[in-house]
Amino acid sequence: MAALTPTHQTSQPSSNLKSGSFDILYPLRRWLDGIQIKNAKIAQLICKLIPVDCPFERDVVLLGRTLFHIPPMCKLNPLYDQFVGLRFRALSFLCEECMRMPQNTSVNCSNCSFCSNA
Repeated sequence: MAALTPTHQTSQPSSNLKSGSFDILYPLRRWLDGIQIKNAKIAQLICKLIPVDCPFERDVVLLGRTLFHIPPMCKLNPLYDQFVGLRFRALSFLCEECMRMPQNTSVNCSNCSFCSNA
């Protein structure tokens, strides 16, 4: 894809690994961290695919009383930080695109909820 071009930046291995241990996911982490968003359609797709909050977090309620809370499990994903960073870069790209739209147009910004051109 021409819209997703990884840069050749080097990111540091996960800090929670012991020194001298091998991180098998390091190449994937580096690739995800290096993706640059250059297309609004791809940025919108990324924002739709990567949720804002953990979809598994729940309060189990019975008869109006909370029985227990299921904590967010997204932090268990070893690529969580990379996906959050990718979603942030996609949102930033969409907001920058919104700011480039001419101010005198009657079209409202539909790219993100943070910007408004009206």
